Amino acid sequence: MKAQPAQLPQLLKKGLAPVYLVSGDEPLLVQECCDQIRQAARDAGFRDRLTFHADHQLNWNTVADECNAMSLFAEKRRIEIHLPTGKLGDGRAVMERVLAQPPEDIVLLLISARLDAAETKRKWYKELQNKGVHIPVWPIDADKFRGWLQERAGRQGLHLTRGALDMLAERLEGNLLAASQELDRLSLLSNGNTIDEDTIEQAVLDSSRFSGFELVSELLAGRAAHAAKIIGVLQQEGENPLGLLAVLSRDLNLLLELRASGQDSPAAFLKKRGVFQPQRARVLERASRRLSQRQLQQALALCSEIDRAAKGFDDLGPWHYLRDLAVLLAGQTAQRVT
Repeated sequence: MKAQPAQLPQLLKKGLAPVYLVSGDEPLLVQECCDQIRQAARDAGFRDRLTFHADHQLNWNTVADECNAMSLFAEKRRIEIHLPTGKLGDGRAVMERVLAQPPEDIVLLLISARLDAAETKRKWYKELQNKGVHIPVWPIDADKFRGWLQERAGRQGLHLTRGALDMLAERLEGNLLAASQELDRLSLLSNGNTIDEDTIEQAVLDSSRFSGFELVSELLAGRAAHAAKIIGVLQQEGENPLGLLAVLSRDLNLLLELRASGQDSPAAFLKKRGVFQPQRARVLERASRRLSQRQLQQALALCSEIDRAAKGFDDLGPWHYLRDLAVLLAGQTAQRVT
């Protein structure tokens, strides 16, 4: 069956399905759905976990062997398979056999990017819908993001003024992962007090000395040396690079659209696209004049490398590629920063 994320808690209360597929391009919501399934499985005695990543190195016969093997001491197990491309590829035949008769001592969790449309027509997916649950996760619509942010803040016991909520919504612009991190930070600063615009500004200034938002501004401004310093601090303090990557990718795509529009007034274009904060608008205007279309396209390609590295699909770490990105956006005269 197919169900919405909001239906998942009630479905889990009714009992575990043998297989779950959680798919989508919103890392935070995908993660939270998976965590609910994991917790329900642990509560039901499925405590042992095996994890596979469906990259080109995965031997699907190993997955099949694990699904068919009896657990030691009759322990129940969870098997998680990450599908970064939204495709099963060589694993289709294996999944068809496993889903035809799911093992009773295993809960299978498939974690996927947005599922490729062709996969939904294949036999394995039809078997999954018959035997298990597919939770497709969709992005929050722009006009609903403010409400989502307010509801999530309320769940954390945070009280925001209207101005603070507007400022936070504009700054985050649908980036759910960054929103979650900012609300966690605000919960530490508020001490139960109402959060106003000044508190929001202070939270950004105090966020581990540097924030992902400041790094994005420095990258777009071409200040490679300062960007490298921020990267080093964020890396040492365990910052999740996926949050700032979402902000950076959004701004790079916006700059490409601005260049393609050919408009004489970048400010008017940015305002139509919902960029009202003067400081951010200035950063984007200057970047649109300084960066070429080729640089922006190369930067987006590096963002893909950062995403892969952050998810463990590259020998080099995401911070390595972020330093390369700092040099690229600084222009051809920049020297490699270490």
